[in-house]
Amino acid sequence: MAKIQEIAKYAKENAERLGIKKFDIYGSTVDETSVQVDQGEPKQVKASNRSGVTVRVWNEDNTIGVTSTTDVDPQGLELALKTAYEASFFGVKENVPDFSPEATIPIPITHQDKAPQAPVSELIEKLVVAEKELLEAHPAITGVPYNGLAQRDIDRFYLNSDGALRTESHSLASLYLYSKTDEEGKKPRSAGAYRVKESVANLDIAGCIQETAEKTISHLNYEKIKSGKYQVVFSAEAFLSLLGAFSNLFNAQSILDNQSLSKADDIGKQIASPLLSVYDDALHPANIGAESFDGEGTPTRQVQLIEKGVLTGFLHSAGTAKRLNAQPTGNASIGAKVSVGPNFYHVFAAATPEQELSLETAENVILIDDLQALHAGVRALQGSFSLPFDGWLVNKGEKTSIESATVAGDFLELLKSIVYVEKEVELTPGGVCPRIWVSELSITGD
Repeated sequence: MAKIQEIAKYAKENAERLGIKKFDIYGSTVDETSVQVDQGEPKQVKASNRSGVTVRVWNEDNTIGVTSTTDVDPQGLELALKTAYEASFFGVKENVPDFSPEATIPIPITHQDKAPQAPVSELIEKLVVAEKELLEAHPAITGVPYNGLAQRDIDRFYLNSDGALRTESHSLASLYLYSKTDEEGKKPRSAGAYRVKESVANLDIAGCIQETAEKTISHLNYEKIKSGKYQVVFSAEAFLSLLGAFSNLFNAQSILDNQSLSKADDIGKQIASPLLSVYDDALHPANIGAESFDGEGTPTRQVQLIEKGVLTGFLHSAGTAKRLNAQPTGNASIGAKVSVGPNFYHVFAAATPEQELSLETAENVILIDDLQALHAGVRALQGSFSLPFDGWLVNKGEKTSIESATVAGDFLELLKSIVYVEKEVELTPGGVCPRIWVSELSITGD
């Protein structure tokens, strides 16, 4: 992508020539290489360079037009500004988006360091070795149907006609392994693991292989489970996937659209067990490739959503913050309309529990490792869910894989039914979280 200062200069010159007084531009470029393998051979090798900018223009009547382009030379920017200006006369008249009041606040930390990219041959070699080690981990493991090793360099910027100019760069590398078994007379079993780091050289490939193998092997000797009420333990990934499915709970835009489980005046309401705290923390040390500003140029930050079970905050854009008399939180994305979403969850124990719980001593609890079919089994506006899962029945430390089962409940009731939040957190793609114990949920077996 062209230098940010040059883009800002082009934009300013073109805006003056077109008589445009108010505009902003958000842009990013992603340089990515990824590989997949199958039975020791490269299955897919992809290299891409994706870039684009979103241009917003306000006219004299303060209505807004939006356009997107991948062309950031002077002619491309001129066309984008002109198109957005023409579109502005058809823009919404109510609750018109505006510049973030924090778009020009200095940010102390911006990431500008990129890791060196590994050659494609090295990516293929590492993934082939990982696949081979997984296949050799147990005779029942016959394939690794889903796998991927990727590296990407990311550049982002935001600028506006009030003088805001932000830019940052960072690198990411990720590994995903998902193995499958095939035993005569038995159902196929599968499990996966994920790792992320700044560079391929620093990825914990051995740890990812070991976790995938151990999980897969642990599912080999499976049994049916009786339907009924069970104490349930959610893995970090399972709990965060459920939290993400009901993220309208904290989303200020959803609240204003009456598409949320919360209302604007619910701040201060006890919605969960006092043992639970949930933050949205884009700048958490574990968040590899953390973003220091959002699509509106607002600095990202730690946002307290639930504190000791009490709803303490919402995720805001500049527009929702203005309407709800709050501060922007750095959670906005701009496009045809401004949307709001979480950055990186941080879930942790907020208080000392009355009793310590452990899988080593607990009797007949369900450990849910992975929730499935979230797109179909969640009713986000009713708060209910019914989801198939992968997991184990745990009895005094002994884990027995569950053949197939479904967990169902009400999310708000689940939050209040939390009886234990473990101390040790785990890094997942959506955030960091410990295992969460819930007193009772309905489990339906085969």
